[in-house]
Amino acid sequence: MYKEGDEVQDDCGSREEWTLLFWTSLAVIVPVIITLWCSAQRSKRKTHMKDFFRKSKHGWHYTDLFNKPTYCCVCSQHILQGAFCDCCGVCADEQCLRRADRSLTCKEIMAPSSPGGAMEHRWVRGNVPLASYCAVCKQQCGTQPKLCDFRCVWCQATVHDDCMDSLPDADQCDLGEFHSLIIPPHYLYRVNKLRRRHPDEYSKLASSCGSGWTPVLVLANTRSGNNMGEVLLGEFRTLLNPVQVFDLSELTPSKALQLCTLLPPGSVRVLVCGGDGTVGWVLDAIDTMKLKGQDQFMPRVTILPLGTGNDLSNTLGWGAGYAGEIPVEQVLRNVLDAEVVKMDRWKVQVASKGLYFRKPKVLSMNNYFSVGPDALMALSFHTHREKTPSFFSSRIINKLELDGERVALPSLEGIIVCNIGYWGGGCRLWEGMGDEPCPPTRLDDGLLEVVGVFGSFHCAQIQVKLANPVRLGQAHTVRLVLKSSKMPMQVDGEPWAQGPCTITITHKTQALMLYHSSEQTDDDDDESSASETESPTPHDSPRPAGPASARA
Repeated sequence: MYKEGDEVQDDCGSREEWTLLFWTSLAVIVPVIITLWCSAQRSKRKTHMKDFFRKSKHGWHYTDLFNKPTYCCVCSQHILQGAFCDCCGVCADEQCLRRADRSLTCKEIMAPSSPGGAMEHRWVRGNVPLASYCAVCKQQCGTQPKLCDFRCVWCQATVHDDCMDSLPDADQCDLGEFHSLIIPPHYLYRVNKLRRRHPDEYSKLASSCGSGWTPVLVLANTRSGNNMGEVLLGEFRTLLNPVQVFDLSELTPSKALQLCTLLPPGSVRVLVCGGDGTVGWVLDAIDTMKLKGQDQFMPRVTILPLGTGNDLSNTLGWGAGYAGEIPVEQVLRNVLDAEVVKMDRWKVQVASKGLYFRKPKVLSMNNYFSVGPDALMALSFHTHREKTPSFFSSRIINKLELDGERVALPSLEGIIVCNIGYWGGGCRLWEGMGDEPCPPTRLDDGLLEVVGVFGSFHCAQIQVKLANPVRLGQAHTVRLVLKSSKMPMQVDGEPWAQGPCTITITHKTQALMLYHSSEQTDDDDDESSASETESPTPHDSPRPAGPASARA
């Protein structure tokens, strides 16, 4: 029989359940609300800080205790969360950031020299680089766990607090080790004051920058090479004048290279931080300078290879890739020691069959052109190939002409036309395994090397040195006629699908490049100096200056 006490117990149990449900819900909902609020505030704060960074004259970047342990240049306390300037090295925690932005000036890209004509040091206190040594006592700087010692943002000299008064010529900065690569602020100031903008005037002003002055412009592609471009930009801004360092994601090479027209003709070097595609982009911008009548201002181009491939960089002695294994100081030393070479550039004209009223597709080529399995891999047509196994069941080339002479072809699936010694991420394609004699390659003789491949498996064998390509010859002009099927092709790693067409490759121009020859021995240097009377040529891509000995 139902009793009144049972009803009371049921009511108590129900209340306990609702109470438990309430507190459980509260325990879940409140942290979620707090997390969402903090996330919204953090996002709002980040947006606000980015806007502040963009308007500031400093090159601020976020930092914290774990990212880059530093001391605040304003309050001298250890930074838990704040920012540092990658141009001048000033650091500030979040509370002192606005004060630091107002009171601590950054590197001035343009400023008059002192009354005596010399440039003054620009000192920043604290956070000196590791393994820095005092310019006075030669002992290590920055060893105390506090904000201490000074660094000049231009010459990179470091001095102890106690040694500052003993520093000889304390008011004169010589720009340090890389003075011949830096554009001094007083040079741009004087250029801005010129009434007549003329190359002769620039050469006169250059005398104040010292003999052998060859300023370098750094053009970095931040999309290349595992985000290393962003880091490199900051490191180069630290060592050079920030006006010399350009982010190609924000400014095109054509606009960046206009700085060359304010510098003495023939003096500028350009360091391209990126892959082969970025280098080609810069070289196209230099060709545009020629069209504008600015030939005398054309710079010499060198490469810091980021990303993958980098066959042109490999050919010029700069390696197959850069991952921070050497400091940027050594990179600049290598640029100083590099020698100038000429490199052929080519025009690839693709005229589609039957489309007589459409202009032919015209591309620039520095490295190589290919059609067939090599381009297929670049275009990622693997799935299509599996669905259509007959894609490469027959010869794809109707006709191949080298310098107007038709070449008899075996049953090939692909043709590769090379301008440089390396192909496919470091393979010496023309030389193969080196077990068969072949004419040597050279960058500046106006000749292309043409080879054929039997398929993708043959390409793989060539890359691991288990097979040789089919050498078809060398030529000044290459012409290919393709069959009716749609085929993959590429120029310098940029692939596309192409229908029946006629491809003509002709010489376009020559670019001035910098070759890194540190691996040459004294014997190699003696031999090259004895055998070459013209411009130096990369020793890993030699070719006699005379006519080719085996031209198809």
